Amino acid sequence: MTDPKALRPASTVVLLRDTDEGMETLMLKRNKALMFAGGLWVFPGGAIDQEDMDAGGGDVNAAARIAAAREAQEECGLTPDLDNMVQLSQWTTPTAEPKRFQTWIFAAPIAHDDTVTIDGGEIHDHQWMRVADVVAAHKAGDMGMMPPTYVTLCSLLRYQSTADMIAGEQEITSPEVLPIFAKEGETVLVMFDGDAGYDNGQSTTPGARHRAVMQDGAWEYIYEGVSDDFPTFIPD
Repeated sequence: MTDPKALRPASTVVLLRDTDEGMETLMLKRNKALMFAGGLWVFPGGAIDQEDMDAGGGDVNAAARIAAAREAQEECGLTPDLDNMVQLSQWTTPTAEPKRFQTWIFAAPIAHDDTVTIDGGEIHDHQWMRVADVVAAHKAGDMGMMPPTYVTLCSLLRYQSTADMIAGEQEITSPEVLPIFAKEGETVLVMFDGDAGYDNGQSTTPGARHRAVMQDGAWEYIYEGVSDDFPTFIPD
């Protein structure tokens, strides 16, 4: 039998476009009836399949790029500019979860500003929004999302245009992230490498804080007293 906790490779892409008001991103809202991330706002993406692997010549990194572009086409009808697609990060589902993915997160300008088309099945809504407005809507409790989505959006706030994003991301090493889930009373949080409680799984361990905490229905990223060995996911 297949191990239910075995890592499955997946890929997603943050689609971006430039406007007179600033850089916008396309957000998709998943059907609330879905078991995984139902009702949450996401970027287009999904599992890397065998056809993607074959097209990538067996190279999972190449396959991840191919899968991201394919999923964007399937879920919203848009094509990312593959020549300017950059990797932002790689996130692995915590070990406590029954279904686990190792997900490449890319960002790219759209190749053509075509009409967004969604199927009404897996995806129920979409919005082109300035990155800052998406973050603000999440903090106001209006757009629910998972920690990787929120952290990724926050990491893009420092860019004014897609050209800025491409140049900036090419200068840094994309982080590989394995969050550790924890609870403090009714408060849900995820710890990242460099947090004092990361290695022992105890979120109350005194010391550095590198985590995302759910506060009033929204995530808050905290980076305090962390060693330089563990850079922030959200540079200034």
